[in-house]
Amino acid sequence: MPNAKVLSEKQAVVAALVDNLKAASSGVLVDYKGITVAEDTALRHELRENGVEYAVVKNTLLRRALDDVDLGELDGVLNGTTSMAISKDDPIAPMRIVNKHAKQMGDRFNIKAGFMDGKVLPLDDVIAMAELPSKDALMAQLLGMMLAPLTSLAVVLKAIAEKDGEAAPAEEPAPAAE
Repeated sequence: MPNAKVLSEKQAVVAALVDNLKAASSGVLVDYKGITVAEDTALRHELRENGVEYAVVKNTLLRRALDDVDLGELDGVLNGTTSMAISKDDPIAPMRIVNKHAKQMGDRFNIKAGFMDGKVLPLDDVIAMAELPSKDALMAQLLGMMLAPLTSLAVVLKAIAEKDGEAAPAEEPAPAAE
């Protein structure tokens, strides 16, 4: 039985994990083995730039936190080394970034599971969502689709105006007053 100080520290860690999980719109659990310091630094830097929190967590503490937020279905993947990436703002960001690095690192860095809006996602869905473009890219695509008809209309009107300008006889410039 751990002493009171250790127990209270562990309870504080679980409480912090519960708070983070409740506030998160999505998250990914990752199995990392043998990644280099440079790879880990690059991963953490990119996650931080995108507003994603990333931490290595103890399986027993994470299991308690997941049970407290009704994500107990994830207990089955909590073995070996586990890290967690969660986002409060962009639900696709943790999946996209972790999947990108998983492709680069091979078998040393694998997605174990994911969740979104309090629901556990099948691994295939996590991978499919990871392939989606970022929120900014999707917004740019939407804006482009909305502006395309207006741009096409402007091009057509300009072409008509230029065509009409060629067909009309050119006016003679007025003589300059001397």
